[in-house]
Amino acid sequence: MNRAELVDSVAQATGQPKTEVTRTLSGLVHTITSALAKGDKVTLVGFGTFERRNRKARTGRNPRTLAPLKIAAAKVPAFRAGKELKDIVNGRAKQPTLVLAKPKTSKPVAKKAAAKPVKKAAKPVKKAAKKKKK
Repeated sequence: MNRAELVDSVAQATGQPKTEVTRTLSGLVHTITSALAKGDKVTLVGFGTFERRNRKARTGRNPRTLAPLKIAAAKVPAFRAGKELKDIVNGRAKQPTLVLAKPKTSKPVAKKAAAKPVKKAAKPVKKAAKKKKK
């Protein structure tokens, strides 16, 4: 499943517009990436943990020439699956049904301006115009 298919699937499951799901997914990925860059862990209980690990420097080999290479130390992202995710993937548990909270509905607000009659100021203006003509 690629990103577009994920957005389609989430939009269908939640009833949200695809644009909103895309923004939410982008925000989630950005937040997780920022946390990992700082060295923080991101734990989603039941799903898994995203973390940054340190990889030591090591010696490798060039596959073409078999000459030894020095591979520098690096910080790499890592993901550890949670127990619930592992159980569902292995078939030991069933995925729970998706229950979404109903969106809050706001009560319609009555317009006060439409209820009040509008006074016309045209009549006094006409009287003033008649007095100027005499």
